[in-house]
Amino acid sequence: MDLVLMALLIGLVEGLTEFLPVSSTGHIILIEDLIGFQGPPGKVFEICIQFGAILAVCWVYRQKIVDTLLGLFRNEKDTRFAINVILAFLPAAVVGVLANDFIKSQLFNPWVVSVMLILGGFVILAIERWMGPGRIGDVDEFRFSLAIKIGLCQVVSMIPGVSRSGATIMGARLLGVQRAAATEFSFFLAIPTMLGATVYSAYKSASELHGSNLLVIGIGFVAAFIVALIVVRGLIRFISRHGFGIFAWYRIALGLVMLAILSLR
Repeated sequence: MDLVLMALLIGLVEGLTEFLPVSSTGHIILIEDLIGFQGPPGKVFEICIQFGAILAVCWVYRQKIVDTLLGLFRNEKDTRFAINVILAFLPAAVVGVLANDFIKSQLFNPWVVSVMLILGGFVILAIERWMGPGRIGDVDEFRFSLAIKIGLCQVVSMIPGVSRSGATIMGARLLGVQRAAATEFSFFLAIPTMLGATVYSAYKSASELHGSNLLVIGIGFVAAFIVALIVVRGLIRFISRHGFGIFAWYRIALGLVMLAILSLR
């Protein structure tokens, strides 16, 4: 497959999966392994397409972000919301810095991803079956303690195949948050989490950041931004009507197919 087409495909996958509870990192690992993608050196390509997805969620929620920044330390609701996002972000930030090299060297492989996709699918099905609708229906109602607990749930998503959005949304659901509010908070939490991961990865790959391969990087970036924009705008409406069951079954099916493919190699 042509390198440009590979970049387009991976950018589309990143944008489609980043905010769904299906693990974007897991999908990128699987698809790059399957098609033999050899793009720009280091993690430059992955960094850029992830940044495209970040910009998408920032654009969709630009008014909320601006209002929160303007109301910081002036308005109690805006200040509490900002603090909640920071508190939820900190656990993964600390663990990410301390354990990043170990996680990437030991866990970033298709076998781990496939198994975690299946296990995560069954967890989602269990939560969907046994949890009630939830009592907390607005992100502005979150207490500091709730935000910290959701942040601790996000740490689990550092295992590829778990899904950052899946861990935070399902964690919030277990803590009594309604589907829409859990998903919305996951979007906001993605901004510092993904931005932090992008900056850290860029720092680690600084020697590889240069002007070559701009076409490949640009195609992946634009594809990730456009598709993520569509997903973010439609996801809350979709899950409010249909729940997360379809994503759980998709995870299980994909994981089983990948295990079958890997076992035949």
